[in-house]
Amino acid sequence: MNPEVSVIIPAYNTESYIARAIASALDQTLHNIEVLVVDDASTDSTAEVARRFQDERVRVFVNDRNMGAAGARNRALREARGNWIAVLDSDDWYAPERLERLLQVAQAEQADMVADDLYYVQDGSDTPLSTLIQGSGHTITEIRRVDPVFFVETDVYGQQGLHLGLSKPLMRRQFLIKHGIEYDLSLRLGQDFWLYMNCLINGARYFLVPEPYYYYRFRPNSLVKQSKIARLDGYCRAAQSFLQKEQVRSNPRLVRSLSHNLAVFRRNRAYYRVVEPLKQQQYFKALLAAVQNPYFFVHFAGQISNILQRRWRYYFQKNTLAYETRLSNQ
Repeated sequence: MNPEVSVIIPAYNTESYIARAIASALDQTLHNIEVLVVDDASTDSTAEVARRFQDERVRVFVNDRNMGAAGARNRALREARGNWIAVLDSDDWYAPERLERLLQVAQAEQADMVADDLYYVQDGSDTPLSTLIQGSGHTITEIRRVDPVFFVETDVYGQQGLHLGLSKPLMRRQFLIKHGIEYDLSLRLGQDFWLYMNCLINGARYFLVPEPYYYYRFRPNSLVKQSKIARLDGYCRAAQSFLQKEQVRSNPRLVRSLSHNLAVFRRNRAYYRVVEPLKQQQYFKALLAAVQNPYFFVHFAGQISNILQRRWRYYFQKNTLAYETRLSNQ
């Protein structure tokens, strides 16, 4: 008999964290699961730690070369045998009842995707600082269906919002197979948003549960803090590609929302093309980029208020998420 849920864990150099991630999956109140760990050519002992679990539900795969999170997740998707797919990052963990609760909602709502709220946890602590919904500016107290327009409008780069691209929904595997949906290999970061978007425009019934059962860890030097320009290049390409899809073009509100996001991506890309060389003290390169991206000055002026507010919250109010949540949303 196939497992009810396949928990897929892409892993790269997380030897200090992955045992907790795997254990949290195995300790679920829902027992009929499998756990697929894909080590993405780690240079530490991540794979060895995963292999120490003497549980027949755990399967470990090791990539010969680093393929990025998208490649590792796609390999896990192809190996999965469960009726449902649940993604777990190798430095995060689940509450024990998570999969059982999400599966109950999925069955009751005849859903294709079910996401929950998630806890923000600083590395080195088990005490949540906040949740995705609490920091969003939205009040969600009941199970809510998510449509494509709401999904895009509430996940605008660098702005406060719900940012469901960060969520880790339970996904019906046959729906992914039917529509040929996998993670975009051209994106090293932020692939989740575009995979969920692909599901939604293909008619996925997506529901959000307001309770948090997922623990999302912030840690130093994690990938969410790297390569803003390259990341934004990828987001621009993805948005442009989606705007050409018939499922998007037939929905004027979705076209407007996604076009707005594309404009925001482009403005931020112009901004970072100047800021990143400045931070590296490459002043001539920064000056040249400012000339080539004149919108930088307009965007910078608009960002001053946000920058000052974040610094006030971080240094004076001791809000350690003032920078972290902004980075993760980007």
